[in-house]
Amino acid sequence: MSEKEYDTLDKIIPKINEYAKIKKERELTESEIKHRDILRQRYLEIYRAGFIDQLKSIKVVDEKGNDVTPEKLRKLKEEQH
Repeated sequence: MSEKEYDTLDKIIPKINEYAKIKKERELTESEIKHRDILRQRYLEIYRAGFIDQLKSIKVVDEKGNDVTPEKLRKLKEEQH
């Protein structure tokens, strides 16, 4: 499996689903299981990275307009710069 071949969720999800369908019909081979597990890990990596990017764009304000963004999130944003 090349890194480029499965670099987006749009490419990973159909293959994971294909393995799920195969598993309903028969047992997966050892290599299929390994590949499926690698794809699952890659899926989680991409999903988590996207979620963190979304968090970095959030600013929390109270009803008075004061920035009350949690310190942990502020530090995460600073690491980006």
